[in-house]
Amino acid sequence: MPETETDHTDHTGHDHAHHHAAPVEAIVIDHEGPPTEEEVRAVLQTVEDPELRMSIVDLGLLYGVTIEDDGLVSVDLTLTSPACPVGPMLQGMIYHKVAQLPNVMDVEVNLVWTPPWDPKTMASEDVKLALGIW
Repeated sequence: MPETETDHTDHTGHDHAHHHAAPVEAIVIDHEGPPTEEEVRAVLQTVEDPELRMSIVDLGLLYGVTIEDDGLVSVDLTLTSPACPVGPMLQGMIYHKVAQLPNVMDVEVNLVWTPPWDPKTMASEDVKLALGIW
């Protein structure tokens, strides 16, 4: 059956289906209860900043993940700047991806401004090279 473009198109109209690591469906969870922090981070690795087209994890925008026994997952992240216009879109993408994991009852996506994002200290080496930060 042919894929439709709407299956993998984000709010900007770009098709991101084949540019990521494992899609959410490919992350195997073989235990009872809510996902582990590593499993949530693996899903968040597939979420890209729409402006920079890089993973929010690699950019260092993900500040923390908390998983409660009752299936509530809290994600703390920051944006490249407080004026960043894609904040609500990123929050929606994170909510949607994490909520698809087994035994997740609710997802809370919190924007955090402290400490301020600094790509020199928070981004991965690959991202720093791509952004021209030495």
